[in-house]
Amino acid sequence: MTTFIKSLARPISVAAIGVFLISGGKVQAAPGGDEVVAYERRVNEIQASAPGVIQKKLQVGKKAAFFCANCHGDVGLSKMGHVPNLAGQNPVYLMMQIQKFADGRRKDDFMSGLIKALKDEDRLGMALFYASQAVPPGEVGNARQAQRGRALYMRACIGCHGASAHGNRNVARLAGQQSEYLVASLTNYRKRTGQRTDPSMTSVAANLNDEQIAALAEYLTTLP
Repeated sequence: MTTFIKSLARPISVAAIGVFLISGGKVQAAPGGDEVVAYERRVNEIQASAPGVIQKKLQVGKKAAFFCANCHGDVGLSKMGHVPNLAGQNPVYLMMQIQKFADGRRKDDFMSGLIKALKDEDRLGMALFYASQAVPPGEVGNARQAQRGRALYMRACIGCHGASAHGNRNVARLAGQQSEYLVASLTNYRKRTGQRTDPSMTSVAANLNDEQIAALAEYLTTLP
């Protein structure tokens, strides 16, 4: 959390760096720029606030996150392999996903019901709280497989998700993510199944076999 608070001294850049999102096991095209910029402005206003104000926002978010803890864990580290970690994600990215569940652009009755019960300030605080949490890297289970995954990532994924796989306001963090969740996400795109699709991600996933998908997941889950 200390690192996150220090980062609040630097406003988030409004330049769009990537064009893919991965959340809820699905990847999609980057959201509308105006909406992203609006959430980014709110986050930047908090960044310019006094430390006490920031801590208050984080406490509000911690209380709101209680409703998500059964699946996503107390601090956004998932308790189930098929459920994504939320810890360490970009707060603007998280706000966009929260809003999409709230207004029905993302379809999940359970998630939508929980989010609709939260006030706007609770949602913002929750996004900031999750963003402030550290993501411990997973243990390397198969070093050779992880190396193959790294080579694949550098060739196919780095342009959008970044060298560290930490994502940005439009792109989810993949570093330290649940391996099972990553495998399911890429497999859904390859098979063109699931509620959400993206032509570019489908094109990338179509060229991956099961072994390559497993290698990517092995590599990404071990990143700090």
